[in-house]
Amino acid sequence: MQALLDVILPVFLVIGFGYVAVWRGFFTADGIDALMKFSQNFAIPCLLFSAIANLDLSTSLDLRLLTSFYVGAATGFVLGTAGAFYFFKRDIEDSIAIGFCCLFSNSVLLGLAINERAYGPEALSGAYAIIAFHSPFCYGLGITAMEIARNRGQSPLTMARGVIRAMFRNVLVLAILAGFIVNLSGIVLPNVLRDGLDLVIRAALPTALFALGGVLIQYKPEGDARVIAMICAISLLLHPAITYGLGTALSVPEGTHKTAVLTAAMAPGVNGYIFANMYGRAKRVAATSVLVATALTILTAWMWLMVLG
Repeated sequence: MQALLDVILPVFLVIGFGYVAVWRGFFTADGIDALMKFSQNFAIPCLLFSAIANLDLSTSLDLRLLTSFYVGAATGFVLGTAGAFYFFKRDIEDSIAIGFCCLFSNSVLLGLAINERAYGPEALSGAYAIIAFHSPFCYGLGITAMEIARNRGQSPLTMARGVIRAMFRNVLVLAILAGFIVNLSGIVLPNVLRDGLDLVIRAALPTALFALGGVLIQYKPEGDARVIAMICAISLLLHPAITYGLGTALSVPEGTHKTAVLTAAMAPGVNGYIFANMYGRAKRVAATSVLVATALTILTAWMWLMVLG
C-alpha cells in the first residue's frame, strides 16, 4: 500500500489534474495540444539528449538488460499483430498498428516518473539505457513492418526509403542520436548551454504528465473490447513477465533489473496512437487502449512493485 501511495498515485495525480482541468473547462484542448507539442518536441528531446550525452556507456549499456526488455517488447509486437490478424480478423495493416500498441511502453512519461519515485534518481541510468534504443527500435520495427505490408510488390529500395524517411522525421530519434554523437565524440557543452537545457528539462516530466491527462479525456472508451483487453494483457502483464524471467535468467544486476521490469510494465504510450494515426489504421482501438491501459497501470504497476520487492 505504501508503494501505491508514495510512488504511483503522485504520478497519476498530475495526470488527473490535466484530465480534470480539461474536463471542467479550466484548460482548453488547444492549450493541451500546445503543452503536448512542447513536451514531446522540445522538453523531452532535451531530456533524452542530455541523459544520453552524459550516460556512462561502459556501465549503463548492459546487453543482458537490453535483451531482457526488447525480447519482451518484440514478442508483444508479434503476438499482438498475430492475435489481431488471426483471432480478431483485422486486416494486416490494422493488425500491425495494434501490435505496435503492444510494443511501445510509455517508458518516458510514466516509466521515468514511476522509476524515479520508486528507486531514486540514481536508478534511472538503466531506464535511460532502455530509452536510448526505445524509439529507434520500436519505430524501426513498426515502420518496417507497416511499409512492407503497404508496399507489397515494390522494390526493397523503395521500402527502405520509406522506413528511413519516417525514422528521421521523429524528433525523439534525432535527439537520441545527437546525444550519442556528443557522448562518443567527447564534445564538452558550454555551461550556459547546459544550464539552459536543465531549465527546459525540469519542465519535461510534469508538463508531459499534465498534458497526457488532458489528451486522455479526448479519447472515448470505444472500440473492440476483446482487442483492447489483449493489448492491455500483453503490455501490462506479458511484457514485464518476459523481462522479469529473462533478466533473472541472464543475471541482470538487481537495480537495473527492477528498472527494466517496471519500465516494461507501463501502459502503451501516446506513441501507439500517433503510429496508428500516422497510417490511419486502428485509431479508435489505439486511442482507447492508451486510455484503459493507463488507468489499469495504477494497479498493475503496484503489483509489479510488490513482486520486485
